[in-house]
Amino acid sequence: MPFAVFADGSANLPKKMLDGITVLPCEYTLDGVPQIYWGDVDDFDGHTFYEGLRQGKAAKTSLLNTQLFLTHFTPLLQQGQDVIYVSMSSGISGTCNAARIAAQELMEEYPERFVHVVDSLGCGFGNGYLAVHAAELSKSGIDAREAAAILDAEVPHVCQYFTVDDLNFLKRTGRVSGMTAKIGTVLNIKPVLYGDASGHIVSCAKVRGRRQAIEALAKKYEEKRLPISEQKICISHGDCLADAELLSALVREITPEVPVTICQHEPFSGTHVGPGMLGLFFYGKER
Repeated sequence: MPFAVFADGSANLPKKMLDGITVLPCEYTLDGVPQIYWGDVDDFDGHTFYEGLRQGKAAKTSLLNTQLFLTHFTPLLQQGQDVIYVSMSSGISGTCNAARIAAQELMEEYPERFVHVVDSLGCGFGNGYLAVHAAELSKSGIDAREAAAILDAEVPHVCQYFTVDDLNFLKRTGRVSGMTAKIGTVLNIKPVLYGDASGHIVSCAKVRGRRQAIEALAKKYEEKRLPISEQKICISHGDCLADAELLSALVREITPEVPVTICQHEPFSGTHVGPGMLGLFFYGKER
């Protein structure tokens, strides 16, 4: 029996990539009003969401709790299925740990079954990629334990680089200091950030101006990409489609044969990076 594959709304997957994946909803509030993001980015009105942030609406997120995982995983285990859940990075959310607590509890209750949490050490397509691969492995008939080992080994090769337009969103989440945000805004400094080997968001470069930031993202792809037939390139954006299309054109100059998926960046992590976020995701030699 194929194992069940779970992800959550932070995986940022469009409909065409959701086959074989059960997406757990993510909850957030926008100006105090509860919202639920069900994980289909094609149905997400990114313009309205990010325009609200531009206008000063406050957004807050909640982690996925252990009970949610117990509720969704238990029926499948009772039916004889194993489960793999691809989580957003443990370095940016407590969701991964909540899932691990649920997995341990369930394997004690159902010792003949296997429940594994893949810590993607990423977010957006950074964990969406791995969920797609997990679904492919399940369809191929590979055992869940073998698939878990494959996915864990793949984590260090999922590269995720991004830039932001407004440093104040990163300031609110403690990623940059208030002084850095102020100086960066005045001088038009744009950071190039990435998910490091421990799953934390760190800066790897600072450039002046949006165009240079976009070019820096393409340069990272050129430097880090793996020349493999199954290379996937995904670009997500916080309501800045023209910038996403420019980045896509720059990347396709490097590898014209590799298709590029472009879509809005989901609201769960988008809350923390803000409108103008532009992210590039691909398989690389290392992070």
